[in-house]
Amino acid sequence: MSAALRVPVDRDAIERDVWRCLAAVADPEIPVVSIVDLGIVRHVRVGERGDVEVGLTPTYSGCPATSVIRADVERALHGGGHRALRLVDVLAPPWTTDWISAEGRRKLAACGIAPPSPGPVVCPHCGSSATVLLSEFGSTPCKALHRCESCREPFDHFKCL
Repeated sequence: MSAALRVPVDRDAIERDVWRCLAAVADPEIPVVSIVDLGIVRHVRVGERGDVEVGLTPTYSGCPATSVIRADVERALHGGGHRALRLVDVLAPPWTTDWISAEGRRKLAACGIAPPSPGPVVCPHCGSSATVLLSEFGSTPCKALHRCESCREPFDHFKCL
């Protein structure tokens, strides 16, 4: 097919649709937040022919969910009609909890996980900052187990990285 007969693709529309598909991919360890909420998706690039490249940054090296996330991304984008797809690992700069969106932090708190914060750990149940660390490790390696001294409820705290 000659270049004169090729129909140009709407790269902006494809990019918007890819981001929409990615926003529906739940984190396998914390399914209330998407991989977009967590800041794992570093970029979406659409080529001239509509091919898609997605850059993913693991939350930490050796994260057991990385292969599941890659498979879920492929499944979501293929389901959205994006067949020409390439996933790339983006290892620098390393992921940080600063990349969690405000919406992601809200979703974490709403499900009982204290979002990362530089100050005191605040109970997601009652809002008290009178909390104590019970264990450096919670239900996943990226979380620590705390208990609120006010409402006495245990909760996970997403560690600051």
